[in-house]
Amino acid sequence: MAAIDSDLSDLHRGVRDAWNARWGLLMFQGVALIVLGVLAIAAPMISTVAVEIFIGWLFLIAGIVGLVVMFSADDVSAFIWTLVTAALSLALGVLLLYKPITGTETLTLALTAIFVAEGVFQIVTSIAYRKALPDAWGWMLASGVCDLILVAIIVYSWPVSATWTLGLIAGVNLLTSGVAIVMAAFAARGVVKSVEDALK
Repeated sequence: MAAIDSDLSDLHRGVRDAWNARWGLLMFQGVALIVLGVLAIAAPMISTVAVEIFIGWLFLIAGIVGLVVMFSADDVSAFIWTLVTAALSLALGVLLLYKPITGTETLTLALTAIFVAEGVFQIVTSIAYRKALPDAWGWMLASGVCDLILVAIIVYSWPVSATWTLGLIAGVNLLTSGVAIVMAAFAARGVVKSVEDALK
């Protein structure tokens, strides 16, 4: 154990210790993501509409909050800027909730951009923390690579698959992220058990 600790930086040790202390929560989160992912993959058209409705509600709530915050603006330019952004969020939220099918292409493009960022982040993070979590970093890397492969599929089949891609991509993303988190929880639990065994 001392040999492992001497090879880690303080930041890596802190990340490892935080994961060790919360491995049960990680396991619960991972299993929940796997279940949601399987459901989304099983019914991709329904999950596409569900994702769009969810995003519509987010924009609607953001617009309402923006209108409330607008009255605390200090000057006219801040008031106008808050009013414009709140009105746009509100209008987009209402549009997505009123006609959820029509916005699937735009939201699919937006989600694709998010998956690119998430995939790159997971790949970079898995490589950066491979010493801190030697049993889990490969799963995180695989999850990031899967995100980028899904992005390539979406771009290749565009725009024909826009009606079901959003739900399918979200489902596969949830599934791979859930598996990565579950494997990280198992790895963290393994470190805890090895420490407990060493103290006996």
